[in-house]
Amino acid sequence: MLSKRKLIALVKGGHVNGWDDPRLPTLSGVRRRGVPPEAVKLFVQRTGVSKADNNIDMQVLEDATREILDPVVPRAFAVLRPLKVTLTDWPAGEVETFEVPTHPKRPELGARQLPFDGSLYIERDDFEEEPPPKYFRLKPGGEVRLRFGYVIKCQEVVKDADGTVVELKCTHEPTSKSGAKAPSELAGNGKIKGIIHWLSAAAAVPASVRLYDRLFSEAQPGASHDDGDFLRDLNPHSLEDLADAYVEPGVAAAAAGDSFQFERMGYFRADEDTAEGRLVFNRIVTLRDTWAKVQAPAPKKGKPKPKKAKAKKEQKPLSPAAAAQAAEVRRLKEEEGLANSDPRVEAAVAELLRLKAEDA
Repeated sequence: MLSKRKLIALVKGGHVNGWDDPRLPTLSGVRRRGVPPEAVKLFVQRTGVSKADNNIDMQVLEDATREILDPVVPRAFAVLRPLKVTLTDWPAGEVETFEVPTHPKRPELGARQLPFDGSLYIERDDFEEEPPPKYFRLKPGGEVRLRFGYVIKCQEVVKDADGTVVELKCTHEPTSKSGAKAPSELAGNGKIKGIIHWLSAAAAVPASVRLYDRLFSEAQPGASHDDGDFLRDLNPHSLEDLADAYVEPGVAAAAAGDSFQFERMGYFRADEDTAEGRLVFNRIVTLRDTWAKVQAPAPKKGKPKPKKAKAKKEQKPLSPAAAAQAAEVRRLKEEEGLANSDPRVEAAVAELLRLKAEDA
């Protein structure tokens, strides 16, 4: 939405936090969100310029942003909704350090250090007490691989008085470090498909993370309402502020404007609110388009009905005169190599059509 009248209504009505709100399609808004200038230029190149009213899917800008950011921004771990994991068989006081690439496709950017010990944080979404089918992350009695680390197995689920899961007590496979097969795999019990990220609880750095999404829940705000009120289509979940997130130690020195790909989470930029001792990150864009899946209609249940084969319409055989004329047309085009625009071919085709009309 680029209408000045509507943008003014959003700002003055307090529906957004000023003209540089990262949800607005203003230059100051996309700049604060973290969209690089190169992505805006690529977006303009792909959409072109027109004086006519037009609707361009936000996905076009998001795809351009991913394409520009992917080869240049460093990777890092961030746990946005932390769930504590305690490795009950980890030696007390022991800390192991993993050296992992800063960017998987650019070795010249070097490596970063990830400390690992017996007390970790994982994403709350990476554990399900009653998982759905084909759930490959952590579950009671289940195994999962920690990225760059070990295979762990959930042995016990700890809950608070309200029944909320607050801690997982797990064990690890010492011989499964960094890609090595776990004993369960060696025993032929199937490959461990789930890989999740993590942070050492002792080394994790607190951060606030703002998850920005589409400002409107409809592609054309107000179009489905008789009064055209676009404010009725505001997305109530366009901003989620996570104040209790954690990032890896290497991100602690981030300054306003620094961008990262938080693995499995998306692309993020350190906001202007970042200061010494206080990290604030804005989500620039997710790793893939998640909005199209939300907007897509639900698939119909049941087996699809087989399509009925269309009965072929029987063609009436040509009369001897029409068949001879058709042969003449083919001879002129194939043997003499005449084009369709040649007067002789045009005359022959006209005569063929006249004969067919008489036969009809």
